[in-house]
Amino acid sequence: MNKKDYLSGKTILVTGGTGTFGRAFVTRILANKSVAKVIVLSRDEFKQNEMSRDFKDKRLNFFLGDVRDLPRLERAFSGVNIVIHAAALKQVPATEYNPLEAVKTNINGTQNVVDAAVNCEVDKVLVVSSDKAVEPINLYGATKLVAERLTVASNSYRGKGNTKLSVVRYGNVIGSRGSVIELVEKQRATGVLTLTDERMTRFWIHIQDVMEMVINILDHMEGGEIFIPKMKSLQVVDVLKTLAPECKLKVVGIRPGEKLHEKLLTKHESDRTRDLGTMFAILPEFVSWATKNSFANKKHFPLEAVYSSDSPDFLLPVKDVKKILKI
Repeated sequence: MNKKDYLSGKTILVTGGTGTFGRAFVTRILANKSVAKVIVLSRDEFKQNEMSRDFKDKRLNFFLGDVRDLPRLERAFSGVNIVIHAAALKQVPATEYNPLEAVKTNINGTQNVVDAAVNCEVDKVLVVSSDKAVEPINLYGATKLVAERLTVASNSYRGKGNTKLSVVRYGNVIGSRGSVIELVEKQRATGVLTLTDERMTRFWIHIQDVMEMVINILDHMEGGEIFIPKMKSLQVVDVLKTLAPECKLKVVGIRPGEKLHEKLLTKHESDRTRDLGTMFAILPEFVSWATKNSFANKKHFPLEAVYSSDSPDFLLPVKDVKKILKI
């Protein structure tokens, strides 16, 4: 079954749909004329109004609501085939200062999405996670780790329903709000760019590549997997020098809750990870639900290996910055 056939006639809802991911996903999914309806669920009516003016498509609908509100989610999910859960509190300083708010949205909100989807017999749920969930050192990462575990485990209690729930985990999105590239554009006029540490490395991926991966996952997910795109990493200092070679660099020191290097999967996960070509899939550790397990015979990720941004297997030299950033 190809991607178009699977999505034909489907109603798709995305939580947090007015954000960077949501707008890109809506753009990509509406390009498929066979999709029946797309619903954006979010809290901000102003952003929804802006988005409604930008997208001239009768299939696009807007639903005001909060993932903290289970009854509202159940109303929104009625008749929905696919849910993409992208709503989250993501700013590290804000979540550190307001930890309970992060828990309510990122953890309790994810559980509400899961419960509403199972109750409404949604076919598939894909929860958007982050590389920050891997060996987290800040609250945001910790909440995303819990959200991942809740999603995977929820396949065990879907009862007689057929709801399948999986996760997609990836690194820095090029051009997203608050990204390094956006920061460079803001600081460029001053002639000085701030850098936390010259050793810092990060994975990079274009939002369009994320969208293609999500469409592919929706077609093939069986429930319980954590999908990770194959990504290359770059030194942040190389990115800054390439984007704004005329600027000076000011090292300001690593920020609270920030890592020198990011990981996308750990040694503990490596033995359950399979190579699917353009991405990896971490298979569930505990499988107490019926599954075809189509990925079990795929090529294994190297045992005891770590998918880390400072690994020579993934870290590219400065000459490749423009190719990765597509500039």
